[in-house]
Amino acid sequence: MADWNSEQYLKFKAQRTQPAIDLAARLNGKPLEVIDLGCGPGNSTRVLKSRFPEAFVIGADNSANMVKKAREDNPDLDFIILDISGDMSEMRGKFDVVFSNACLQWLPDHTELLPRLFELLRKGGALAVQIPMNYDEPIHQIIGRISESEKWSNKFPEKRIFGTLTQSEYFDILSAMTDDFEMWQTTYCHRMPSIESIIEWYRSTGLRTYLAALSEEQGAEFIADISVELAKEYPKQKNGEIIFRFPRFFFIANK
Repeated sequence: MADWNSEQYLKFKAQRTQPAIDLAARLNGKPLEVIDLGCGPGNSTRVLKSRFPEAFVIGADNSANMVKKAREDNPDLDFIILDISGDMSEMRGKFDVVFSNACLQWLPDHTELLPRLFELLRKGGALAVQIPMNYDEPIHQIIGRISESEKWSNKFPEKRIFGTLTQSEYFDILSAMTDDFEMWQTTYCHRMPSIESIIEWYRSTGLRTYLAALSEEQGAEFIADISVELAKEYPKQKNGEIIFRFPRFFFIANK
């Protein structure tokens, strides 16, 4: 799979960072050791350091490109390359906060994953997670429908599988881990100047794996097909802007 593009991802830095700010604001106490799993280019790690200036905060990501950018932009913070789907047994019980902002949706089997992440906490620690819950939104439905169409399906032999579960399923996982947890969902209404800007947002995330499988010419045609459908689902407001709704699911589980 193609590596992540940190520069493309950061084109919407403020919008991508706001959920991390909102999640960090709900954390209490004075943690000493904090890890940011799936830290990307370090924007969420910076949020955590600002929220807990006395804590040792480390960012972790499996993308060399993202970690390189994180280190360049945040030379005072620590970052490591880490695959959180692998063995993390050496890190058990080391952290007061295990934080993950918009990362876990890329990983399978959350029923097994979340208890493993919970094990990284010390007693009294908190697992804080934000996961996009936007798979019923028009953008995802359109990408899925077009990618599976007769015209394009043979270009994508492996259908993308999302790891995201339902709120009820997360409730059952969390309640089996601890009695002390909370869940909530927020829909962010982003102001977008055009359909093209929505495409730009998704180039670094939801469209990344599709475009990596296509030639440059095919990718442009694929984007054109998607754009036609997006224009039908995301009408312009009176001032010409578009409301781009993005639901995100949050939870904090205390050990």
